[in-house]
Amino acid sequence: MLAKILSSAVIGIDGYLVEVEVDIARGLPSFSTVGLPDGAVRESKERVKAAIRNSGYRFPADRITVNLAPADVKKEGSAFDLPMALGILAATGLLDGAGLADHIYLGELALDGTLRPVRGVLPMAVSARSLGVGGMFLPLQNAPEAGVVQGLQVYPVRSLAQVVEHLKGLSKISPLSREINDLARDAAYEIDFIDVLGQENAKRALQVAAAGGHNLIMIGPPGAGKTMLARRLATILPPLTFSEALETSKVYSILGLMPGEGGLMTHRPFRSPHHTISDAGLIGGGHNPKPGEVSLAHNGVLFLDEVPEFRKNVLEVLRQPMEDARVTISRANSTVTYPADFMLVAAMNPCPCGYLGDEKRSCNCSPLQIQRYRAKLSGPLLDRIDIHVEVPAVPYRELTGMVQGASSSDLREGVFRARKIQGDRFRRSRIFTNAGMRSRQIKRYCSVDNDSHRLLEHAMETLGLSARAYARILKIARTIADLEESPRVSSRHVAEAIQYRTLDRSLLH
Repeated sequence: MLAKILSSAVIGIDGYLVEVEVDIARGLPSFSTVGLPDGAVRESKERVKAAIRNSGYRFPADRITVNLAPADVKKEGSAFDLPMALGILAATGLLDGAGLADHIYLGELALDGTLRPVRGVLPMAVSARSLGVGGMFLPLQNAPEAGVVQGLQVYPVRSLAQVVEHLKGLSKISPLSREINDLARDAAYEIDFIDVLGQENAKRALQVAAAGGHNLIMIGPPGAGKTMLARRLATILPPLTFSEALETSKVYSILGLMPGEGGLMTHRPFRSPHHTISDAGLIGGGHNPKPGEVSLAHNGVLFLDEVPEFRKNVLEVLRQPMEDARVTISRANSTVTYPADFMLVAAMNPCPCGYLGDEKRSCNCSPLQIQRYRAKLSGPLLDRIDIHVEVPAVPYRELTGMVQGASSSDLREGVFRARKIQGDRFRRSRIFTNAGMRSRQIKRYCSVDNDSHRLLEHAMETLGLSARAYARILKIARTIADLEESPRVSSRHVAEAIQYRTLDRSLLH
């Protein structure tokens, strides 16, 4: 007897259909799985056998062959347990195979027949809808993920027996019913820029970065508040759109990191990996490629604290995703692409001891030590960071003062206005923020007057800026003008933008 069941798997962040074919023939009892299964798939035969028996059904004492098609693509994970079990029961005549044809079945089986959640359900659901599949049967815990995909019937299941009774007409599993509300309504943050005492200049720089989608690095002594500032950047970014939330959630779904029971990410992600991370951990990779931290920060913020402590080869692999907003990982048998459109925020001390330029504490570092410390950040990488801002130690009077600084809501209003201007400006292109402008857009939207030209010429000669740094200044100036809702870039916008190249200045003095 032969039975065919539809299931699904993931390549990169996209789902694809897998046809589970089950053949039962006379012969010595055996259970073989073919179609490039990994270890977890091969082990499923023991789970399936125990789950069928413990659910009260007969497991055939014959030769069982399971094929996972397409057979030339590696299959991994435990999501094929449920379709294998249903295929065996259909091949023995307990179920009508024709009634299984138009739905996808997913789930890991416990030995008692209950279903456990699996990874990657969201991209599988998106793919199922685009392919016109009727619906999905999947573990109860995964139902909120798949339920956000409109136009797809999602059936939450607790056990193998529940699915069998539904398919036989003895009971009914009702499809999940939910409405997707405005995500911004739920995107409340527990932290606020008002918690940061002083540092109004740094807050302004972060507002400019958020308004234009610019990468940023903060330089300051230990305890100045660099980490506090970075963690609050997401609170002034525009809320995730539905398409952004869906794409970000697909990455988290693949790794089994979906938070709560909402089914979608409602906050822009903030990722802060430790400096001991490997290049594969940061970018993604492995024998069976998985997303790295840059993809987990997609549509959010990637924060690298104490950035000179990261290994140089790890930092250098950031250059390509910072330019392309995606990561492509090639292996002998496959090539996968993960999204990586993030804002990079880095923090560092001005020197190894951290007190260079401090008025209260003396620096004991030699010029050679300082040079080696800063040389860990290569020129090409620094050129890709638009904004350099100094974060000095907070004076005692500001720590004890009663005057409150800018709050997240204050900064967010300007960011939203500037983003709307950019949305109108780039509505006919694939660019979304000023940071994404190329040479043609810079020439068109960042034209400056004679005073600005003289400022830029002086800065180029004095600071020895590269052509890329020159373009960065123009982009930042355009963003500052947008924050003021100014149609033209003036000399004061350019002057402020030049101030955000701190490392260019300090490396020469």
